[in-house]
Amino acid sequence: MAANRRPTLTDVAREVGVSAKTVSRVLNEDGPASAQTREQVLAAVARLGFQPNLMARNIRVGGPDTTVGLVVPDLGNPFFGAVARSIEDTVRDRGLTLLMGSSADDPERERALTDKFLARRVSILIVVPSVGADHAHLKSHRTAGLPVIFLDRPGVGLATDSIVSSNRAGAHDGVAHLVAHGHRRLGFVGDLPLKLYTRRERLAGYRSALQEADIPYDRSLVVNAHDQRDAEAATAQLLRLPDPPTALFAGNNIVAMGIVAELARSKRKDVAVVAFDDLSLAEALEPALTVVAQDAEELGRAAATTALTRLDGDRTRARTITVSTRLIVRGSGEQAAPKA
Repeated sequence: MAANRRPTLTDVAREVGVSAKTVSRVLNEDGPASAQTREQVLAAVARLGFQPNLMARNIRVGGPDTTVGLVVPDLGNPFFGAVARSIEDTVRDRGLTLLMGSSADDPERERALTDKFLARRVSILIVVPSVGADHAHLKSHRTAGLPVIFLDRPGVGLATDSIVSSNRAGAHDGVAHLVAHGHRRLGFVGDLPLKLYTRRERLAGYRSALQEADIPYDRSLVVNAHDQRDAEAATAQLLRLPDPPTALFAGNNIVAMGIVAELARSKRKDVAVVAFDDLSLAEALEPALTVVAQDAEELGRAAATTALTRLDGDRTRARTITVSTRLIVRGSGEQAAPKA
Protein backbone atom coordinates (compact mmCIF):
# COMPACT_ATOMS: atom_id res chain seq x y z
CA MET A 1 0.00 0.00 0.00
CA ALA A 2 1.38 3.44 -0.95
CA ALA A 3 2.42 5.79 1.83
CA ASN A 4 0.03 8.60 2.85
CA ARG A 5 -2.96 6.79 1.36
CA ARG A 6 -6.00 5.75 3.35
CA PRO A 7 -6.41 1.95 3.40
CA THR A 8 -9.34 0.58 1.42
CA LEU A 9 -11.58 -2.47 1.61
CA THR A 10 -9.46 -4.01 -1.17
CA ASP A 11 -6.31 -3.50 0.90
CA VAL A 12 -7.88 -5.41 3.81
CA ALA A 13 -8.98 -8.20 1.48
CA ARG A 14 -5.48 -8.46 -0.01
CA GLU A 15 -3.92 -8.54 3.45
CA VAL A 16 -6.11 -11.45 4.54
CA GLY A 17 -6.20 -13.25 1.18
CA VAL A 18 -9.98 -13.16 0.77
CA SER A 19 -12.39 -11.28 -1.51
CA ALA A 20 -13.55 -7.72 -0.84
CA LYS A 21 -17.08 -9.13 -0.61
CA THR A 22 -16.01 -11.38 2.25
CA VAL A 23 -14.49 -8.43 4.10
CA SER A 24 -17.72 -6.48 3.57
CA ARG A 25 -19.81 -9.38 4.95
CA VAL A 26 -17.66 -9.49 8.09
CA LEU A 27 -17.73 -5.75 8.73
CA ASN A 28 -21.45 -5.39 8.05
CA GLU A 29 -22.38 -8.70 9.72
CA ASP A 30 -24.27 -9.42 6.53
CA GLY A 31 -23.74 -13.01 5.46
CA PRO A 32 -21.80 -16.14 6.42
CA ALA A 33 -18.12 -16.06 7.42
CA SER A 34 -16.13 -18.49 9.54
CA ALA A 35 -14.89 -17.48 12.97
CA GLN A 36 -11.30 -17.73 11.70
CA THR A 37 -11.98 -15.48 8.71
CA ARG A 38 -13.77 -12.97 10.90
CA GLU A 39 -10.83 -12.88 13.31
CA GLN A 40 -8.33 -12.40 10.47
CA VAL A 41 -10.36 -9.62 8.87
CA LEU A 42 -10.79 -7.68 12.12
CA ALA A 43 -7.08 -8.06 12.88
CA ALA A 44 -6.20 -6.70 9.43
CA VAL A 45 -8.61 -3.80 9.87
CA ALA A 46 -6.92 -2.86 13.14
CA ARG A 47 -3.44 -3.35 11.72
CA LEU A 48 -4.03 -1.21 8.63
CA GLY A 49 -6.18 1.41 10.36
CA PHE A 50 -9.05 0.88 7.92
CA GLN A 51 -12.16 3.05 8.43
CA PRO A 52 -15.35 1.89 6.65
CA ASN A 53 -17.03 4.49 4.43
CA LEU A 54 -20.37 4.56 6.22
CA MET A 55 -21.77 7.23 3.94
CA ALA A 56 -21.11 5.16 0.82
CA ARG A 57 -22.55 2.06 2.46
CA ASN A 58 -25.72 3.82 3.58
CA ILE A 59 -26.31 5.30 0.14
CA ARG A 60 -25.76 1.87 -1.40
CA VAL A 61 -28.20 0.04 0.87
CA GLY A 62 -30.66 2.94 1.10
CA GLY A 63 -30.43 3.33 4.87
CA PRO A 64 -29.93 6.45 7.01
CA ASP A 65 -26.54 7.58 8.24
CA THR A 66 -25.80 7.59 11.98
CA THR A 67 -25.45 11.35 12.04
CA VAL A 68 -27.45 14.44 12.99
CA GLY A 69 -27.07 17.51 10.75
CA LEU A 70 -27.18 20.87 12.56
CA VAL A 71 -27.20 24.20 10.71
CA VAL A 72 -26.54 27.35 12.77
CA PRO A 73 -25.97 30.98 11.70
CA ASP A 74 -22.62 31.45 13.45
CA LEU A 75 -20.21 28.83 14.76
CA GLY A 76 -18.45 31.50 16.82
CA ASN A 77 -21.52 32.49 18.84
CA PRO A 78 -21.24 30.91 22.33
CA PHE A 79 -25.02 30.55 22.49
CA PHE A 80 -25.14 28.19 19.52
CA GLY A 81 -22.08 26.39 20.84
CA ALA A 82 -23.96 25.61 24.05
CA VAL A 83 -27.04 24.51 22.09
CA ALA A 84 -24.92 22.19 19.93
CA ARG A 85 -23.21 20.66 22.96
CA SER A 86 -26.60 19.84 24.50
CA ILE A 87 -27.84 18.27 21.26
CA GLU A 88 -24.67 16.19 21.02
CA ASP A 89 -24.98 15.00 24.62
CA THR A 90 -28.59 13.95 24.03
CA VAL A 91 -28.14 12.04 20.75
CA ARG A 92 -24.87 10.34 21.76
CA ASP A 93 -26.74 7.76 23.85
CA ARG A 94 -28.54 6.68 20.68
CA GLY A 95 -25.27 6.10 18.84
CA LEU A 96 -25.65 9.25 16.72
CA THR A 97 -22.88 11.71 15.86
CA LEU A 98 -23.43 15.46 15.44
CA LEU A 99 -22.31 17.20 12.24
CA MET A 100 -22.45 21.00 12.32
CA GLY A 101 -22.12 23.77 9.76
CA SER A 102 -22.65 27.53 9.53
CA SER A 103 -25.09 29.25 7.19
CA ALA A 104 -23.78 32.75 8.05
CA ASP A 105 -27.50 33.63 8.06
CA ASP A 106 -27.47 33.32 4.26
CA PRO A 107 -30.42 31.38 2.77
CA GLU A 108 -28.41 30.12 -0.22
CA ARG A 109 -25.62 28.88 1.99
CA GLU A 110 -28.17 27.29 4.30
CA ARG A 111 -29.78 25.47 1.34
CA ALA A 112 -26.39 24.21 0.11
CA LEU A 113 -25.52 22.94 3.58
CA THR A 114 -28.86 21.17 4.13
CA ASP A 115 -28.53 19.58 0.67
CA LYS A 116 -25.14 18.17 1.67
CA PHE A 117 -26.58 16.76 4.88
CA LEU A 118 -29.50 15.24 2.96
CA ALA A 119 -27.11 13.70 0.42
CA ARG A 120 -25.39 11.76 3.16
CA ARG A 121 -28.76 10.63 4.51
CA VAL A 122 -28.55 12.11 8.00
CA SER A 123 -30.92 10.54 10.50
CA ILE A 124 -32.06 13.95 11.82
CA LEU A 125 -31.90 17.49 10.42
CA ILE A 126 -31.96 20.48 12.82
CA VAL A 127 -31.91 23.97 11.31
CA VAL A 128 -31.70 27.49 12.70
CA PRO A 129 -33.50 29.22 9.79
CA SER A 130 -31.79 32.08 7.94
CA VAL A 131 -33.55 35.35 7.18
CA GLY A 132 -35.44 34.96 3.91
CA ALA A 133 -35.01 31.19 3.63
CA ASP A 134 -37.82 29.03 2.21
CA HIS A 135 -37.93 25.47 3.50
CA ALA A 136 -40.54 24.01 1.17
CA HIS A 137 -37.81 21.86 -0.43
CA LEU A 138 -37.70 19.80 2.77
CA LYS A 139 -41.35 18.70 2.53
CA SER A 140 -40.66 15.46 0.68
CA HIS A 141 -37.93 14.50 3.14
CA ARG A 142 -40.15 15.16 6.14
CA THR A 143 -43.01 13.23 4.51
CA ALA A 144 -40.62 10.32 4.00
CA GLY A 145 -39.97 10.24 7.74
CA LEU A 146 -36.89 12.42 8.22
CA PRO A 147 -37.21 14.36 11.49
CA VAL A 148 -36.76 18.05 10.59
CA ILE A 149 -36.59 20.45 13.53
CA PHE A 150 -36.46 24.24 13.43
CA LEU A 151 -34.46 25.68 16.31
CA ASP A 152 -34.50 29.19 17.82
CA ARG A 153 -36.80 30.46 15.03
CA PRO A 154 -39.70 28.96 13.05
CA GLY A 155 -39.01 28.16 9.41
CA VAL A 156 -40.99 29.16 6.33
CA GLY A 157 -42.86 26.90 3.92
CA LEU A 158 -42.76 23.75 6.05
CA ALA A 159 -45.02 22.63 8.90
CA THR A 160 -42.68 20.91 11.32
CA ASP A 161 -41.57 21.04 14.95
CA SER A 162 -40.06 24.29 16.22
CA ILE A 163 -38.14 24.85 19.45
CA VAL A 164 -37.99 28.53 20.47
CA SER A 165 -37.28 30.69 23.50
CA SER A 166 -39.90 32.91 25.10
CA ASN A 167 -38.42 35.94 23.34
CA ARG A 168 -41.37 38.31 23.79
CA ALA A 169 -41.96 37.48 27.45
CA GLY A 170 -38.24 37.64 28.19
CA ALA A 171 -37.78 41.06 26.61
CA HIS A 172 -40.89 42.28 28.43
CA ASP A 173 -39.42 41.13 31.75
CA GLY A 174 -36.10 42.86 31.07
CA VAL A 175 -37.69 46.20 30.13
CA ALA A 176 -40.20 45.97 33.01
CA HIS A 177 -37.23 45.58 35.36
CA LEU A 178 -35.84 48.90 34.11
CA VAL A 179 -39.25 50.54 34.40
CA ALA A 180 -39.46 49.34 38.00
CA HIS A 181 -36.31 51.34 38.73
CA GLY A 182 -38.00 54.52 37.54
CA HIS A 183 -36.81 54.70 33.94
CA ARG A 184 -39.12 56.19 31.34
CA ARG A 185 -36.62 56.99 28.61
CA LEU A 186 -35.65 53.46 27.55
CA GLY A 187 -33.66 52.80 24.38
CA PHE A 188 -33.72 49.61 22.36
CA VAL A 189 -30.55 48.63 20.46
CA GLY A 190 -30.88 45.59 18.21
CA ASP A 191 -31.18 44.11 14.75
CA LEU A 192 -33.59 45.92 12.42
CA PRO A 193 -35.47 45.53 10.09
CA LEU A 194 -37.61 42.91 11.69
CA LYS A 195 -37.61 40.10 9.13
CA LEU A 196 -36.28 37.66 11.73
CA TYR A 197 -38.68 36.10 14.22
CA THR A 198 -36.48 36.65 17.27
CA ARG A 199 -36.01 40.34 16.45
CA ARG A 200 -39.74 40.90 16.03
CA GLU A 201 -40.58 39.12 19.24
CA ARG A 202 -38.01 40.96 21.34
CA LEU A 203 -39.05 44.37 20.05
CA ALA A 204 -42.68 43.39 20.68
CA GLY A 205 -41.75 42.54 24.27
CA TYR A 206 -40.04 45.91 24.66
CA ARG A 207 -43.12 47.70 23.35
CA SER A 208 -45.54 45.71 25.51
CA ALA A 209 -43.59 46.60 28.67
CA LEU A 210 -43.73 50.29 27.73
CA GLN A 211 -47.44 50.07 27.02
CA GLU A 212 -48.06 48.32 30.33
CA ALA A 213 -46.30 51.21 32.10
CA ASP A 214 -48.14 53.90 30.05
CA ILE A 215 -44.86 55.01 28.48
CA PRO A 216 -45.28 56.25 24.88
CA TYR A 217 -43.30 54.39 22.22
CA ASP A 218 -40.60 56.73 20.87
CA ARG A 219 -39.16 55.58 17.53
CA SER A 220 -36.07 57.77 18.02
CA LEU A 221 -35.04 55.52 20.92
CA VAL A 222 -35.04 52.35 18.77
CA VAL A 223 -31.76 52.00 16.88
CA ASN A 224 -30.46 49.34 14.49
CA ALA A 225 -27.27 47.43 15.36
CA HIS A 226 -26.13 44.15 13.81
CA ASP A 227 -22.74 43.68 15.48
CA GLN A 228 -20.61 45.12 18.27
CA ARG A 229 -19.29 48.03 16.22
CA ASP A 230 -22.82 48.97 15.13
CA ALA A 231 -23.93 48.86 18.75
CA GLU A 232 -21.13 51.16 19.86
CA ALA A 233 -22.16 53.72 17.23
CA ALA A 234 -25.87 53.30 18.04
CA THR A 235 -25.23 53.86 21.74
CA ALA A 236 -23.22 57.00 21.04
CA GLN A 237 -26.06 58.20 18.79
CA LEU A 238 -28.64 57.71 21.53
CA LEU A 239 -26.51 59.44 24.14
CA ARG A 240 -26.22 62.52 21.88
CA LEU A 241 -29.99 63.02 21.74
CA PRO A 242 -31.32 66.23 23.36
CA ASP A 243 -33.26 64.00 25.75
CA PRO A 244 -31.15 60.83 25.87
CA PRO A 245 -32.32 57.51 27.34
CA THR A 246 -31.48 56.74 30.95
CA ALA A 247 -31.61 53.00 30.29
CA LEU A 248 -30.84 50.69 27.34
CA PHE A 249 -32.15 47.26 26.41
CA ALA A 250 -29.82 45.19 24.20
CA GLY A 251 -31.49 42.89 21.68
CA ASN A 252 -28.75 40.24 21.95
CA ASN A 253 -25.41 39.49 23.58
CA ILE A 254 -23.27 40.80 20.69
CA VAL A 255 -25.09 44.14 20.82
CA ALA A 256 -24.71 44.20 24.61
CA MET A 257 -20.92 44.07 24.27
CA GLY A 258 -21.04 47.15 22.04
CA ILE A 259 -23.26 49.04 24.46
CA VAL A 260 -21.02 48.22 27.42
CA ALA A 261 -17.89 49.19 25.47
CA GLU A 262 -19.32 52.58 24.44
CA LEU A 263 -20.58 53.38 27.95
CA ALA A 264 -17.13 52.58 29.34
CA ARG A 265 -15.41 54.69 26.69
CA SER A 266 -17.69 57.66 27.37
CA LYS A 267 -17.45 57.06 31.15
CA ARG A 268 -21.23 56.93 31.48
CA LYS A 269 -21.96 54.96 34.64
CA ASP A 270 -25.41 56.49 35.03
CA VAL A 271 -27.08 54.52 32.19
CA ALA A 272 -28.80 51.30 33.22
CA VAL A 273 -28.47 48.27 30.89
CA VAL A 274 -30.30 44.98 30.50
CA ALA A 275 -29.35 42.53 27.73
CA PHE A 276 -31.16 39.68 26.06
CA ASP A 277 -28.78 36.66 26.22
CA ASP A 278 -26.14 36.08 28.83
CA LEU A 279 -22.41 36.67 28.38
CA SER A 280 -19.57 34.55 29.73
CA LEU A 281 -17.97 37.65 31.31
CA ALA A 282 -21.22 39.32 32.38
CA GLU A 283 -20.44 38.96 36.08
CA ALA A 284 -16.91 40.34 35.64
CA LEU A 285 -18.12 43.63 34.15
CA GLU A 286 -18.45 46.74 36.29
CA PRO A 287 -21.27 46.87 37.03
CA ALA A 288 -22.14 43.23 36.41
CA LEU A 289 -24.56 42.86 33.52
CA THR A 290 -28.23 42.13 34.19
CA VAL A 291 -29.54 39.78 31.49
CA VAL A 292 -32.52 37.88 30.18
CA ALA A 293 -30.92 34.46 29.84
CA GLN A 294 -32.02 31.85 27.36
CA ASP A 295 -31.70 28.24 28.43
CA ALA A 296 -29.38 27.03 25.67
CA GLU A 297 -29.04 23.57 27.18
CA GLU A 298 -32.79 23.07 27.37
CA LEU A 299 -33.26 24.35 23.81
CA GLY A 300 -30.75 21.81 22.54
CA ARG A 301 -32.15 19.02 24.68
CA ALA A 302 -35.74 19.76 23.59
CA ALA A 303 -34.72 19.83 19.91
CA ALA A 304 -32.84 16.53 20.17
CA THR A 305 -35.50 14.81 22.27
CA THR A 306 -38.29 15.89 19.90
CA ALA A 307 -36.26 14.67 16.92
CA LEU A 308 -35.58 11.29 18.54
CA THR A 309 -39.30 10.92 19.29
CA ARG A 310 -40.03 11.53 15.60
CA LEU A 311 -37.28 9.09 14.66
CA ASP A 312 -39.03 6.47 16.79
CA GLY A 313 -42.21 6.87 14.75
CA ASP A 314 -44.20 9.74 16.29
CA ARG A 315 -46.34 11.14 13.44
CA THR A 316 -48.54 13.51 15.44
CA ARG A 317 -49.15 17.09 14.31
CA ALA A 318 -46.15 19.45 14.26
CA ARG A 319 -45.80 21.44 17.45
CA THR A 320 -43.96 24.47 18.80
CA ILE A 321 -42.16 24.08 22.11
CA THR A 322 -41.36 27.32 23.94
CA VAL A 323 -38.50 27.28 26.44
CA SER A 324 -38.73 29.88 29.22
CA THR A 325 -36.14 32.61 29.71
CA ARG A 326 -34.90 33.85 33.08
CA LEU A 327 -34.12 37.36 34.30
CA ILE A 328 -30.74 37.32 36.07
CA VAL A 329 -30.44 40.46 38.18
CA ARG A 330 -26.87 41.66 38.67
CA GLY A 331 -25.93 45.32 38.76
CA SER A 332 -26.22 47.07 35.42
CA GLY A 333 -30.01 47.28 35.46
CA GLU A 334 -30.29 48.49 39.03
CA GLN A 335 -29.30 52.15 38.60
CA ALA A 336 -32.32 54.23 39.46
CA ALA A 337 -33.44 56.79 36.91
CA PRO A 338 -32.17 60.30 37.72
CA LYS A 339 -34.79 62.51 39.28
CA ALA A 340 -36.22 65.18 37.05
